[in-house]
Amino acid sequence: MIRLMWKRFRRDRSGQALVELAIALPVLLLILLGGVELARICYASIEVTNAAHAALQYAVLNGGAFNSNDATGLDSTGMMRAATADDYDLSTTLSTPLSWASGYPTYTCTCSGTGTASCSVPNGPTGCTTSHVVTTVQVQMQTSFDPLIYVPLPGWGGSKITIYGYAQAKVLP
Repeated sequence: MIRLMWKRFRRDRSGQALVELAIALPVLLLILLGGVELARICYASIEVTNAAHAALQYAVLNGGAFNSNDATGLDSTGMMRAATADDYDLSTTLSTPLSWASGYPTYTCTCSGTGTASCSVPNGPTGCTTSHVVTTVQVQMQTSFDPLIYVPLPGWGGSKITIYGYAQAKVLP
């Protein structure tokens, strides 16, 4: 009798697939949502970096970043306008608009050979009597990103993720 019940028990597995599905489905959905969230963060990061490149391109194509109307020597208003024009598609994903990271945009002047370069506003770079003046423009932008799923973790500052985009170019005046 026990032997017969044991054989029947071993053959009767009608609910096994349902139990396996109930265990595996939440794990698979979590992996899927994690992949979607990672893709959104990567896309936003690429877009912020592209916006930084657009701001840098504006600076390079408009006099190597030197502008007589701006006291800092950088046309940061025009650069930001170029960056936001590049990221119009990103504004639906981000919770805050693009802004400059602290201390950016910046520029430095060096000589391609020997000598000492000077970066003076509004005259632009000077110096380097035996070589060319090389102006390096650096741009770093930042924005906040709201994830779809927020899990409070210890040490995590909040639900927003700060994304940075960086670009740098050397300009020969």
